[in-house]
Amino acid sequence: MSKKQVVWFEEIDKNDISLVGGKGANLGEMTGADLPIPYGFIITASAYFEFIKGANLADKIKQTLSIINYDNQTEIEQASTHIRDLIISSPIPESISKKIVEYYEELNEKEAEYFGQNLSIFHHTVYKVKNLYNSPAVAVRSSATAEDLPDASFAGQQESFLNVSGDINLLHKVRECWASLFTTRAVYYRHTRGFGHFKVGLAVVVQRMIQSETSGIAFSIDPVTNDKTKIVIEAVYGLGEYIVQGKITPDHYEIDKNTFVITKKQIAYQDLKFIRSGRGNREIALNKKEGSLQKITDNQ
Repeated sequence: MSKKQVVWFEEIDKNDISLVGGKGANLGEMTGADLPIPYGFIITASAYFEFIKGANLADKIKQTLSIINYDNQTEIEQASTHIRDLIISSPIPESISKKIVEYYEELNEKEAEYFGQNLSIFHHTVYKVKNLYNSPAVAVRSSATAEDLPDASFAGQQESFLNVSGDINLLHKVRECWASLFTTRAVYYRHTRGFGHFKVGLAVVVQRMIQSETSGIAFSIDPVTNDKTKIVIEAVYGLGEYIVQGKITPDHYEIDKNTFVITKKQIAYQDLKFIRSGRGNREIALNKKEGSLQKITDNQ
């Protein structure tokens, strides 16, 4: 498994963090538990390291990092931009890019099979034809192999992209995810915490896009106090990208894990939301009445 470049969700679990990162491993666990999550696949950290090697980037990146004065913010930003430009402009080795495209083009068909649909030869053909004219929209999400360690938090440092469609766009967004391992924030954080820049790999989750009316984040343990008796949920209207970016203050709910009683509820005013629009995304304003409402009901 450690050398696989691309894997379906059901092929991995919590023991594969070094291959698919924390986010990827959790998606594998949820798939294995038959939870109804959007289906997808993961481009592994092995593929990332093979890309770095195949594009001859390691020495260039190390050289750039070795001359940074970490007390100078401008120098860190310039080095970060240079490294990310190198990664984004470098071609993905054909052995990896072909595998990514192969999995992407099989997504509709594989998803139908996974959810129990017995496909005839005719339906297999239909799925292949549909992909030619209507490529599936996916979320492309970074999953660092060092996320959510007990003594460090890399979460939120890397990029994610929504409503990505088409082979060429997908491959470009994969490179952008890989490049985001070297954002100014990520480079500085690893340096100050003593983590080697090549000790952390990046897997990329490619997951069926859901056009949600409301999005959010759920924690099985309070992320602030580590209270294991609580479930914490945060929610916003539209896609969840603005929660991650900190652009919107979400509703905040705390639930007792034993009784499922809501013990705390904070409703935040939301003045805009991020939604899908055609093949892209756009921001729209909310009126005062809609923005003041609770984003998910108590029953939800």
